[in-house]
Amino acid sequence: MTGRRGGRDARPTLQRAGAALLALIAVAALAAPVLAPHEPGEVFRDHAFAPPMPPRVVDAEGRWRGPFVYPVRLVNRLEQRYEEDRSRPLPLAFFSRGRLVRLPDESQGPWLPLGGDGSGRDLLTRLLFGARTSLGVAAVAALGAILIGLVLGGVAGYAGGGVDETLMRFSEFVLVMTAVFVVLALRSALPLLRPPATVFLLMSAIFALVGWPWVARAVRGVIASERTRDYSVAALSLGATHTRLLVVHLLPACRRLLAAQAVLLVPAFVLAEATLSYLGLGFPDTTASWGSMLQDASDPNVLLRCPWTLAPAGGIALVTLAVNLFLEAEPRPPR
Repeated sequence: MTGRRGGRDARPTLQRAGAALLALIAVAALAAPVLAPHEPGEVFRDHAFAPPMPPRVVDAEGRWRGPFVYPVRLVNRLEQRYEEDRSRPLPLAFFSRGRLVRLPDESQGPWLPLGGDGSGRDLLTRLLFGARTSLGVAAVAALGAILIGLVLGGVAGYAGGGVDETLMRFSEFVLVMTAVFVVLALRSALPLLRPPATVFLLMSAIFALVGWPWVARAVRGVIASERTRDYSVAALSLGATHTRLLVVHLLPACRRLLAAQAVLLVPAFVLAEATLSYLGLGFPDTTASWGSMLQDASDPNVLLRCPWTLAPAGGIALVTLAVNLFLEAEPRPPR
């Protein structure tokens, strides 16, 4: 009994932890212009693959002081080898020029908290702005998939008969195709060189077209069950039209289902965006997204020397972990 009670108590705790982590990621993405110390396209030529520069409060002599960083300098361009310059601690300024924290004067070098990428851009800045891009595509695509699935699933579940059969067979046709290959085929058939806004809309539309069948089949089951209940029959007998019954009475019964579907679709679409951008079919390198950022980590030599280039993979893993915690299943009953 104690073990079962402990399992039941742990589930809401894990769900709250997942929800808090999702909220934290969303806030970080929305607040990127304030949290990021630089602009996402700002390039520091002498800091390609520069190592992280963590804030410090204790200097090399062991003395406590206000938050500061040690700048790094390039000592071997061929090997991309850097050294900390501990003779010049640079103090950090808080709430300066619209940023949460930054260097007040970067004439002695930039501050790169997570290091630099292959072009010398701030990895933390691009990670935060990349979250806006990747999560934005995933959110818009999930909304599109839910709207399509809600309409088609609602019509199939309410109409039944041949309409139901036709729509469900079509959804099965989409489901049996491997989603990754379908996405790759659709994206590769479209022009590759497009403005970032166009790429955003194209990717969102492609993901929505691939993701709607899961929503439609779930909605269809709920509507088919609800339309036979007493309140549905009573509404029709009182003069409600079929459209009003479906829109006002039956579709609202899918609210919790749609919320769960949205939470499941968003991380799947984040991974899909990362895959396309990593393969060069998504956002260009000039646009910060988690997928385009992972191109630096595709070189094993770079990855061994600069493991911080895997930071976008950490962001994707955090989103996936948060969703899994939020949707933690009921513990199995004891045998």
